[in-house]
Amino acid sequence: MQDRDEHQGEHRGQGVQHGLEATRRILTGASDPPRVIILTTFNLDDLVYAALSAGASGFLLKDVTPEHLVSAVRLVRSGDALLAPTITRRLVERHARRSPETAALPRDLAPLPPRELEVLRLLAQGLSNTELAAHLHLAEATVKTHVARILAKLGLRDRVQAVVTAYETGLVTPGTVAGST
Repeated sequence: MQDRDEHQGEHRGQGVQHGLEATRRILTGASDPPRVIILTTFNLDDLVYAALSAGASGFLLKDVTPEHLVSAVRLVRSGDALLAPTITRRLVERHARRSPETAALPRDLAPLPPRELEVLRLLAQGLSNTELAAHLHLAEATVKTHVARILAKLGLRDRVQAVVTAYETGLVTPGTVAGST
């Protein structure tokens, strides 16, 4: 029994590695790279980070409903990015424990002026462009410009990477509510 389980674990690991390698190859060097959504049964933090590092724009678990999968494809096709809600919640809880009061502004965020930091802070809390515009009393086009500048200045591909960066740098912590920072 143990040999069979070990073999299945090895096979599973190989499949994961093949998917990550395929993502890297598909996206490397393409002038207009396609958007990639990883669909897997493995709900592992390391795999999520590896997939995002490889360039994936989305990460969903295979228990996703057909309707949500179609919605996810449309969302990613439009240029947005997504993670399965259970993954987002867990990543935030496990990997973003630093308090903004105890952390100096990280060098990673130094290129951002105060307004873009505010936009990133709210974006990381899950606000859409429409919600950001309403909250900041800006036109939605202005919000889109701020988001595009944030992504460009930080060398990020999409909103998912921006959210991860905001949490990893301590700009936002779990439990932060829009407008409370």
